[in-house]
Amino acid sequence: MTVVQPDGWERPKGYANGLVANGFVFVSGQIGWDASGRLADGLVSQVRVALENVVAILRAAGASPQNLVRLTWYVTDKAAYLAGQREIGAVYRDVVGMHYPPMSVVEVAALVEDGALVEIEATATVPSEVTSVC
Repeated sequence: MTVVQPDGWERPKGYANGLVANGFVFVSGQIGWDASGRLADGLVSQVRVALENVVAILRAAGASPQNLVRLTWYVTDKAAYLAGQREIGAVYRDVVGMHYPPMSVVEVAALVEDGALVEIEATATVPSEVTSVC
């Protein structure tokens, strides 16, 4: 197993942002905060940053959004998610592209980080030329 840590990111405490194992990249739940720990304003903006964080971890592992095989989204407000689907879809296509892996969306009472409105976990495959290096 290889821990994945994007360059310039602060090391997390008690978990890894990503892990490469057995040909897969496992990405821990990413929220809509930037490298300084500041949360974006609003659900759609937080979705963008959370997806950008997922993609940064994938790239650090030698993978890309097209290698995604599963996404799980945790949202704190189902109604806001449904109301923002058009904008969320546009953000998704802008960050991830036209690749749509299996995905679940789960409404939760709260997330650990105060003010976080969405958290996104991901699993991706690692291109074979990368797995031979890890």
